[in-house]
Amino acid sequence: MMHFEKWAACPLFVFLEAGFPLMSEKNLKQTVEERALALLEPIVAGEGLELVDLEFLREREGWVLRLFIDKPGGRVGLDECTQVSRAVDPSLDVEDFIPHEYSLEVSSPGVDRPLRKPAHFERVKGQKVKVKTFGPVGEPPRKNFTGTLTEVAGDGISVEVEGAGTFHILFKDIAKANLEFQF
Repeated sequence: MMHFEKWAACPLFVFLEAGFPLMSEKNLKQTVEERALALLEPIVAGEGLELVDLEFLREREGWVLRLFIDKPGGRVGLDECTQVSRAVDPSLDVEDFIPHEYSLEVSSPGVDRPLRKPAHFERVKGQKVKVKTFGPVGEPPRKNFTGTLTEVAGDGISVEVEGAGTFHILFKDIAKANLEFQF
């Protein structure tokens, strides 16, 4: 007589830490990013700077919480990055919502700056952008758009793609957008 046992494979990444029960790496990343953004945006603004974007990811050396800051009407340098790092570090320690050891990095958004808010798009209107959407948009349907940002409206943006026309993309459909640096 043969005996069979039922079994199932479990997810590759399972987190059983307080506040993060049975959370996949993707969901953990999203949760940490949302909580960090809500906590840190006002702190960075209080320093006279803007939190343009942030990311929480696993790299070869371990987990990294990376903040991208900008200075209205100026350039971000080492002094501003140090200032923000010192300003946000105590709050991250007190809130203690990141269930792993991690490194905190603060930098400028760079030449291919991320575009997250309507004001970010407004600032680069008339320039070349690269936009990725969650799903297909427009006719013919596509998910990747590289072209000139021609309009910023209440619900989205318009991007003129050379040889393909102008596409209206709703903010809610944008997965990622960056300024496309031209050499």
